[in-house]
Amino acid sequence: MPKEYTYRGHALGELQSMSMDEFIRLLPSRQRRSLMRGLTDEQRKLLEEVRNAKRAQGERKNVVKTHARDAVILPEMVGLTIQVHNGKEFTPVEIIPEMISHYLGEFAMTNKPVKHGSPGIGASRSSMYVPLR
Repeated sequence: MPKEYTYRGHALGELQSMSMDEFIRLLPSRQRRSLMRGLTDEQRKLLEEVRNAKRAQGERKNVVKTHARDAVILPEMVGLTIQVHNGKEFTPVEIIPEMISHYLGEFAMTNKPVKHGSPGIGASRSSMYVPLR
């Protein structure tokens, strides 16, 4: 039997039924300070879209796109797929309970790992003498 997820001693259902002020008291200091200072317009728009998507979840698969990488993941976002912009494209992020209190930007990488290979044609002057096989 899988273990039920808890965040700082509270089950997911409890977290979702808490008021925003009660939940904010459970967060680590950086996230708590970020939310106590208030939401930006972008974060407020994201939260409204998340709430609309939750309401319409049974009707159709609703995709929420956002540029708000600095938004803290809240319990009400669990179960949704949020597409987060990484500077070039939107990366789909499936929100699971373990992501609560992290930032959205942590799950949409902004750079690709470098994969070195053989130099291509016209890469540099020194690559002219590399045999092409």
